[in-house]
Amino acid sequence: MYTSVINSQDQALCHLFFHCILKDGEMADRELDTVSDKLVAAGLNKALNFKEEIINYREYRDNIADEQEYLQYLIEQINPVNELALYTYCAELLLSDNVLTEEEESLLNNLGEALGLDDHEQATAKKIMVQRKVVETEKIF
Repeated sequence: MYTSVINSQDQALCHLFFHCILKDGEMADRELDTVSDKLVAAGLNKALNFKEEIINYREYRDNIADEQEYLQYLIEQINPVNELALYTYCAELLLSDNVLTEEEESLLNNLGEALGLDDHEQATAKKIMVQRKVVETEKIF
């Protein structure tokens, strides 16, 4: 299971990003570019083999019985000090295909709980990310 695969902070962050980008079951080229940019920006390209990590993620993905437990495990491994930043990175990944499905919305709520964010913080962060996405795609402020 994932507890035997994810043994470091870097791996946990990588797998969290994969979980966000693959929540809808697909990864478009644009989404791949977005997640790659995030992983490189976090400096994970120096320590991890992304191809190997995505294979590992896909091998256990269908066996995640409790998403809240999975997210809690990842957050414990990451031990973030900037919870809202991590939350918005994940929101951006979930919005990278311009659609936020009900399952993705649920993932964001579960992630917010795992990060200890209250409802107001989550709502504000989501609103900011949705508005940024609208500005990016529609070119209007």
